[in-house]
Amino acid sequence: MKMDRRTFAVTLLAGAATSLLADASEAQVGSRARNVVLVHGAYADGSSWSEVIPLLQHAGLNVTAVQNPLTSLADDVDATRRILALQDGPTVLVGHSWAGTVISEAGVDPRVSALVYVAARAPDAGEDYAALAATFPTPPASAGLVKSGGYAQLSEESFLRDFAGDLDPARARALYAVQGRISATLFASRTTQAAWRTKPTWYAVSTQDRTTSPELERFLANRMKAKTIELRSSHVSLLSHPQEIADLILTAAGHED
Repeated sequence: MKMDRRTFAVTLLAGAATSLLADASEAQVGSRARNVVLVHGAYADGSSWSEVIPLLQHAGLNVTAVQNPLTSLADDVDATRRILALQDGPTVLVGHSWAGTVISEAGVDPRVSALVYVAARAPDAGEDYAALAATFPTPPASAGLVKSGGYAQLSEESFLRDFAGDLDPARARALYAVQGRISATLFASRTTQAAWRTKPTWYAVSTQDRTTSPELERFLANRMKAKTIELRSSHVSLLSHPQEIADLILTAAGHED
C-alpha cells in the first residue's frame, strides 16, 4: 500500500503515543513477583496481617509474616532478613507503621523487587526521624504511651480510640491484648540504608490516622516518589481496608487483575 508523507507522519505519531501510554501503564505495575513478606509495626504482631494474607494467597502468592521482636532496629531487621533468605525469587516487602523503618533497611536485599509502605515510617539513611516527625502535627496516640521496665505500649483507651478507631471495639480489644510492647529506645534508632531510593515503591496513606500524622505520611510518600493511594482509615488500614491493601500489594507484585 502506498503511503504519502502526511499519512506516514500521523501513523508515526500515533505509534509513539501508544508506546508512551503503554510505558505509563507499565510504570504503575511492579515487576512480577510470587512472594510477599509482611512486616508488622509497633503495638502489634504478625496477626495484624490476618485479613490481608488470605486475599494474597487466593491470588496465588506465597506469603510470610515476620514476627518482629520490637527490641531494636537491628533485631527487627535480622528477623526480616531471615524470612527474606527463605524466599525463592522476587519478593515484595511490605511494612506497616514502624516496619517502614525496618523495610527501608532490609529492603536492599537483592530478592526484594518492590516495597510497599502502609501508613508507615520511611526514613532516609541516617535521618533523625523523630526530628522530622516533630515538624508535623503531633498525633493523639503519642499521649497514650505507657512506659514500664524499659518497654512501652499504648493504653487501652488510646489503642481503641487512636490506633484502631475504625474497628469494632471487641475486635480492637483483642488486638490490644496481643499488642507487641516495644523497647523504650526503639524509635531512636537510625537506618544506614534507604532501600526506597533504589526499589520501586508504593504507599497507602491513612487519612484518619491518629497514630501517625497523615500529613507526614503524604510527605514521605511524595519524597519517595511512591505510587500512592489514600484510604479513609485509622492507622490499621490493613485490618479495616484489607482488600485495598491487598490490591496495592498485588500491583507491586505485577498482578494487575
